[in-house]
Amino acid sequence: MPKQNLRTPTIAVTPEEYKQLTQNAMPKPTVLKNTLMAFFVGGLICSIGQILNNVYIRYLGLSAISAPMAVTATLILLGALLTGFGIYDTIVKYGGAGGIIPVSGFANSMVSPALEYKREGYVLGTGGKLFTVAGPILVFGIASSIIVGLIYLLIR
Repeated sequence: MPKQNLRTPTIAVTPEEYKQLTQNAMPKPTVLKNTLMAFFVGGLICSIGQILNNVYIRYLGLSAISAPMAVTATLILLGALLTGFGIYDTIVKYGGAGGIIPVSGFANSMVSPALEYKREGYVLGTGGKLFTVAGPILVFGIASSIIVGLIYLLIR
């Protein structure tokens, strides 16, 4: 392209004016709203866990030691079911970290990739993707529990 066809730019914006324009176009941060929603959703999940704990102890006769394990398993099951029905993604959309951090968020992170690869079959698709997520968690969880157990054995 010949140089004579090019025209000089007609926009004359200083760096300060450009910074002001970008700040005006940028969406306002919603930190307070996000924090409150995460607190509410996470608190709701933990309250459900506490209610389940009380029910397991009072009505099902579980001990105070074994009831929290049953609550954890129940919350994982509920998180997986809600993910399968597409409800947990909506909870996380509004609750953010309040829906991701509890153990039900772990279930969501396990089931979501498995559902994504369901079309490839149950063994190679769902099963394979499930273990790519669970594998590192299980390996590091088991390894760290062995190390903590050995340290406890040596200290004792």
